[in-house]
Amino acid sequence: MSWALQLALQETSGTPVFLQIARAIAEDVRKGRLKRGDRLPGSRSLALALGVHRNTVLAAYAELADEGWTETAQARGTFVSRDLPQKMPRAFAPGARSGIAERPGFDLAQGPAVPELGVVPGATESVLALLGGVPDVRLVPVAELARAYRRALSRYGRSLLSYGSAWGHPRLRSELARMLCSTRGLAIEPEHVLVTRGSQMALHLVARALIQPGDVIAVESWGYRPAWEALRLAGAELVPIPVDAQGIDTAQLAELARVRRIRAVYVTPHHQYPTTVSLSAARRIELLALARAERMAVIEDDYDHEFHYVGRPVLPLASADRAGVVIYLGTLSKVLAPGLRIGYVVAPPALIDRLASYRYYLDRQGDQAVEAAVALMFEDDEIQRHIGRARRNYTERRGVFVELLERHLAEQLSFRVPSGGMAIWARIARGIDGEHWGERALARGLVLQPTRRFAFDGRPRPYLRLGFAGLTPSELEAAVERLRQALPRRASR
Repeated sequence: MSWALQLALQETSGTPVFLQIARAIAEDVRKGRLKRGDRLPGSRSLALALGVHRNTVLAAYAELADEGWTETAQARGTFVSRDLPQKMPRAFAPGARSGIAERPGFDLAQGPAVPELGVVPGATESVLALLGGVPDVRLVPVAELARAYRRALSRYGRSLLSYGSAWGHPRLRSELARMLCSTRGLAIEPEHVLVTRGSQMALHLVARALIQPGDVIAVESWGYRPAWEALRLAGAELVPIPVDAQGIDTAQLAELARVRRIRAVYVTPHHQYPTTVSLSAARRIELLALARAERMAVIEDDYDHEFHYVGRPVLPLASADRAGVVIYLGTLSKVLAPGLRIGYVVAPPALIDRLASYRYYLDRQGDQAVEAAVALMFEDDEIQRHIGRARRNYTERRGVFVELLERHLAEQLSFRVPSGGMAIWARIARGIDGEHWGERALARGLVLQPTRRFAFDGRPRPYLRLGFAGLTPSELEAAVERLRQALPRRASR
């Protein structure tokens, strides 16, 4: 055993100490804390840890051996007997079989539903997943990342392993500010940037800082459910606003503002999630004007800005904000890798400081070593080169995927080729049950995202969001073939 046994001994008890030790160890075996074949501490080390004589521990071990709980291997030590049953009979293991109750013995506050995590792409070779917004981590420059990590530890030493800033590593804040100035037209300094563990934490912090219970938050009627839940957990009342080919309907938003006080609106204007449409220029102007007039925060989630394939990417709302109403959220999950958990918030420094204070009490700080390593990759232009490679790959994959869908499923799916993003939003032909199609596809090893996950009311709609970025051209060909084979034979009622 690599961990010390925690045994509570009572000197005033009438039970001999060696029996207390034996019974405590046997109880740990019953509960499952000690398992078959686990090695017990040596008699000297356990005696020292418990503050008893070694002979007392030897007597306890002899008692356990006599009762069949342990076995001794010459010159190797004492072990929990391998002859014990894998699961203890109820008579020997009252309560939960793991030693912990199946249900808490107290009431829980109301909370969110357990999320539908789905299948992780690449979890098995036989499963393919057309998940929108999921990058291909096989493209990540792992060797460069490892080298940057070693360089960061060499440059900054053990300070990276200690407590750091709740605002994020200063070098990464500087590099993010520089990148956003160059590529997104944001005239900002490092003090405008807070580094977070992914954009989901960024949104959680923003919600905590903005929302009082009962505040109205407007959201797109098609959208990202984890973001909605983060806002709900802060006490918001969410009101859906319709989305069309020009993005969120700002006229409907203005109508809501006439009758309700809107605290904030959450939008994905660059590539609307999940429909991929871009917010039109006229509606961008209307949204910013409405936000200024109503003192309404605009939470802009720009989750995949780097991946735009036709023309120039549209600059964020934040680049045109002169009134301080836009809170800009971004992430490196799509650019680099989701597992690194690096997101960021760009906002006026007063809000950034408030967010940092909430972050301090939530999880204190991020992973300084990873943040420093990513900053070095920015400095060396490694991330910039990786973005270029990934964009070329995703451009090719988009073209291959569009051609495959048009060739094999033109009668079943209609769609507009997206100018950017990592997925296609396709309408299903009349008479085809999309939910049934998804179930049949899953049986063939193809994972699709159910449309109800994106609809505010949670009801199925005749659409599919089909991600192409995470699969190679040959994998996309196999995925479309499975999708074709899974097509329901009978029309839905």
